[in-house]
Amino acid sequence: MQIICETTDVTYPLLADVYYPVVEQSGYGNVVKSWTLAKTVACGFAPGGLKAAKDVQVNPSIVVDGLLIGRTRKDLRISDRESLNSITNVILTNIRGKDGVSIYLETTGVRAGKPTIFEIASHEPIVGPFGKTEYYKTVIRRSENQGVTV
Repeated sequence: MQIICETTDVTYPLLADVYYPVVEQSGYGNVVKSWTLAKTVACGFAPGGLKAAKDVQVNPSIVVDGLLIGRTRKDLRISDRESLNSITNVILTNIRGKDGVSIYLETTGVRAGKPTIFEIASHEPIVGPFGKTEYYKTVIRRSENQGVTV
């Protein structure tokens, strides 16, 4: 398998590993996904920000969504073998800088010290004035299941 690695630049300063599942059915009929590394993509992500529960409140409760908003050059739903995947069948992990150091790490649990696994919340093409897809706006969120083997 050839892993495609894009180059970073000012617009896409980070790299992320993209995984797709091999879906099988267990003896009991349960769906089992085995995640395989497909490619490394250049990207740019930043925190989605904070939001307050209400505009005016006596005891404000600030909620951190755990969302990252960013962009990628190519459609992450299309694998290196040109197969189409739903956004629920794509995970990103090992988001790192140009120096190769992971930015988002788990500090507790089964993945303590390992890169955080992210699911895609939304993935939309941004079309420029000449009708060409300029980039893909991508919102990712930390997966609640950090126990997945990648």
